[in-house]
Amino acid sequence: MPQRLTQINDWLQNQLNLPDYTIAPASSDASFRRYFRITAKDKVFAGYETRTLIVMDAPPFKEDTRPYIRIAKLMAGVGLNVPRVLEENSGLGFLLLSDLGSTQYLTVLNAGNAGRLYNDALEALLKLQSHGAREPAQLPAYDRALLQRELEIFREWYLQQHLGLRLSREQENLINDAFAVLIDAALEQPVVFVHRDYHSRNLMRTDNNNPGILDFQDAVIGPVTYDLVSLLKDCYIAWPRERVESWALQHKAKLENAGVIMGVSEQRFLRWFDLMGAQRHLKATGIFARLDQRDGKPDYLKDIPRTLSYVIDVSGRYDELQGLNQFLISIVPSLATRSGK
Repeated sequence: MPQRLTQINDWLQNQLNLPDYTIAPASSDASFRRYFRITAKDKVFAGYETRTLIVMDAPPFKEDTRPYIRIAKLMAGVGLNVPRVLEENSGLGFLLLSDLGSTQYLTVLNAGNAGRLYNDALEALLKLQSHGAREPAQLPAYDRALLQRELEIFREWYLQQHLGLRLSREQENLINDAFAVLIDAALEQPVVFVHRDYHSRNLMRTDNNNPGILDFQDAVIGPVTYDLVSLLKDCYIAWPRERVESWALQHKAKLENAGVIMGVSEQRFLRWFDLMGAQRHLKATGIFARLDQRDGKPDYLKDIPRTLSYVIDVSGRYDELQGLNQFLISIVPSLATRSGK
C-alpha cells in the first residue's frame, strides 16, 4: 500500500498537475479496490470546480478498470447519479472520480425515513432496469454457469472452509437439488440491467438526484428481481417481511407500467423474489466466509447470521426447499429462532 500511495501522489501531482491537497482513505470494499478522498487546500480543484475528489486504486494485476468506466457511462446516460470518471490511468489502475459524499444509506436508514429513501432507490432502480431491458448486448449474461459458480462459494467457503464440514452424499444431493431450484427460478425471469450489489452500503444519500450509486462494475443482464431483493433484503439491515413484500409489489406495478414485465401474478413475482434472495444470500454467506478465511477480513462474519436467516426463512416456506431448510437448521440451530422457526 505505501508504494501504491506513492504512485497515486506521483500521478496526481506530476501527471495531472493537481495543486496542494490532503489525501485520506475514503472506503474499501470486498475486492482489492481502495478509495481515497483528496481535498483541495485551496477552495476548489481548478478545472474540476469541487473541493473533494475520489481516487480509485485498482491494482491492474488484480482488477480491471475498463468495466467500471464503460458501465459508469451507461448509467449516467440514463440519468443515474454515479461518479463521473474525470481522469484515468488504466496501466497503473487509477481513476479520478467525482465525489458523491460519505453518507451511506446504511448510516442514516431508520423506520421513519426508510419509505422516502427506498422510494428514491427504487425509482433509480426502475430507470436502470428499463434501460437494461433495451440494451442487453452491452453486458454479460447472468447465466446458469455464473449462478452455479456463485452458489458453490457457499459450499466451499462457508460449509467446508468456515464450518469445516465434510458433507455426506445425502447432504450433497439435497444441496444440489436446492441449488437447481434456485437457478431454475432465476432463469425463468425477464432479464434487465442488474447492478449486482444494489444495497445500503453502495447507495449514498445525496442532496441532488438521490441516491448516488457505487460499485457497479460487475453489472450483468439478469433476473428482474435480483437488485430488488439485494436492496429490500439487505445483508446489512433487515425490515419486517410485510413491509418488504409491500415495497416489492409496488415496484412490480411500476415495472408493469414501464413495460418491463407483463402478465406476472403477485404470487409468482414474490416466489421469484424469495428464491432469488436465497441464491444471493447463500452466495453472500460464502463470500463473507471467504473474506475472513482467504483475505483476512473478519468483520463481515457478523453479517452472516442476518444473511443466512433470510435463507432459512424462505426455505421454510417453500416445499421444494424443505431439505435445505432442515440442513441449515441442523448446522446452525441458533438461526432457526432468529428466523421465527
